[in-house]
Amino acid sequence: MGIKLIKISVLYLAVGLLLGLYMSIVHDNTMTPVHVHINLLGWTTLTIAGILYYLFPELTDHLLAKTHFWLHNIGLPMMMIGLAFTVAGNNSLLLLTIIGSFATVIGLLFFVYNVLANLK
Repeated sequence: MGIKLIKISVLYLAVGLLLGLYMSIVHDNTMTPVHVHINLLGWTTLTIAGILYYLFPELTDHLLAKTHFWLHNIGLPMMMIGLAFTVAGNNSLLLLTIIGSFATVIGLLFFVYNVLANLK
């Protein structure tokens, strides 16, 4: 699971870098919140979680890890798509942003609990 998360995280790195480059080229920083969340929750957070799952495989032996994996990887793209529409001035996908945000946060809370309860 750790390696999967690290590989997924570098995809978020590529998306975040390309979005940042695009914003720089067109001199439009409207998507800054999307860029920041992709880099922080996609690249950085998933990389750190992946490293912890790799270094401490006992963390992956729990339903907590699988729940974190799926909630994070389903919730984050939902949140980013909804947020992109929202910051562009179209609130039609605001509910997607909210649902994705809750899924991502709940997934990360499973990760937090897993680390606190099972990392020895």
